[in-house]
Amino acid sequence: MSPAHWIYLLGLAALIATVVARKNVVGLAVCGTFVTALVYSGSVTTGIAAVFNAGIVAARELLPIFLIIAIVTAMLGAMRGLGADLMMVRPLQRFIRNGHLAYLVLAVVTYLLSMSFWPTPVLPLIAAILLPAAVRVGLPPLAAAIAIAITGQGMALSSDYIMGVASGLSAQGAHVPAGAIADRALIISLIAGVVALGVSYLRDVRTKLLDPVVAAAAALDLAAAGDGDVRAGTRGEARAAASGGGEEGGDGGGSGATATLTATGPAGPDGEPARPGARARIVAVAVPLAFAVLLVVMLLGRFTSLVPDIDDGQGAPLVGGTAALALVAVAVVADRRNWLQSCADHFTDGIGFAFRTMGVVIPIAGFVYVGLSDYSAEILGMPDGAKGPALLLDAIGHVQDHIPHVPVFASFAMLLIGMVIGLDGNGWPGLPFTGSLAGELGHAAGADPATLAAIAQNGASWTGGGTLVIWSSLIVVAGVSGVSVIDLARRLFVPVVSGLVVATAVAAVAL
Repeated sequence: MSPAHWIYLLGLAALIATVVARKNVVGLAVCGTFVTALVYSGSVTTGIAAVFNAGIVAARELLPIFLIIAIVTAMLGAMRGLGADLMMVRPLQRFIRNGHLAYLVLAVVTYLLSMSFWPTPVLPLIAAILLPAAVRVGLPPLAAAIAIAITGQGMALSSDYIMGVASGLSAQGAHVPAGAIADRALIISLIAGVVALGVSYLRDVRTKLLDPVVAAAAALDLAAAGDGDVRAGTRGEARAAASGGGEEGGDGGGSGATATLTATGPAGPDGEPARPGARARIVAVAVPLAFAVLLVVMLLGRFTSLVPDIDDGQGAPLVGGTAALALVAVAVVADRRNWLQSCADHFTDGIGFAFRTMGVVIPIAGFVYVGLSDYSAEILGMPDGAKGPALLLDAIGHVQDHIPHVPVFASFAMLLIGMVIGLDGNGWPGLPFTGSLAGELGHAAGADPATLAAIAQNGASWTGGGTLVIWSSLIVVAGVSGVSVIDLARRLFVPVVSGLVVATAVAAVAL
């Protein structure tokens, strides 16, 4: 353990302490990168350059996530111009008859949409249609936000089963097939999610439904918020939380404190929403059908021999490419004369939304990457082919010897390590590291490396992806729901941790 190791660990501890104090950690991450590089290299110029290099490396590694969010947001924006996005989910309102059913429907729909499009881009759609309908029948806004966070930012993001970005990152270090990690991560996320939803239902839904008068007022407030930007009061609260450390994160950790979440359809001449026409109905059916066909093909390739298997890591490119083509098709259907400009405008809006929600995670991810050998050489400006320092791996390697070589202990150790990695408000930059540790610890403890990697992936994603820390995309959920992000994180802690503990125990025994 060199001085650089201790400086890096001190930086991580300072980040965690600053987060607990609800202060912004971006500047601290920049300083940590500089000091760590300075102490390791002994060169001031290397330390200064490392700050920029770390941002470049982090931006490059996170670019697929940025691009997916941008393209999907652009596609949903094009659908929104026709009113097709509302038509896509409006039939679901007939199933929302009381607060109990609203909680279930909101959870299921959020999970399915988030699995296909990722959580953050679909939040405007959920906020516009499902949230007011759910609250109108008595579901408290806080309970609605809990259902959205558990199923979207928790279950869907931790498995990332369709896109396959998270499992691809974990597989880089574990040296096992990404599909094996994805399968196990899906099972773990489902168990954790069901437990978390059950605990939250018993504590926050079953006995706390709103009376009709309060429900009607709350639904009206949410409907007004969904008619444009997140309402002023919520945006102010979000900014206040963000200034106390609440701006980091994205899908795979993101901040929504200042993001504009619009979900309005085309307006009629009197200012009221216009009735969607035939073109909107066609788009509302065709786009979900295209993604459903893609999902079926991917699943058939993975579990049968009817179609060729899609290579590991191709889920995100296929979904992103499908969304991009859908954007073009929707733009042409909406306005054949101006579709070129329409595509450019929607894509620009999507890029802006992606960077508003995730941009500030770049310097934090850069600091994390300084401690990962796969990236540290480039950040420190070392010659090509040189092996960079593995500061974080070395530090945990000292603890590894004290972890009993028993699968159950190894599993819970990986869960804890994953949750620590997720404290950066993202969770995914450290997945190659947790994958590497899973490979080493799995062979030593006689456990399946893919299972250990999946456990760590769940711990990191549930924590940093947006259920336990307020500087993640959880702040977007709180914003569109009109609740305090601090209260939301507090109410999620027990259900989420309970779910992760149960899921890890099951995985250690059965997987």
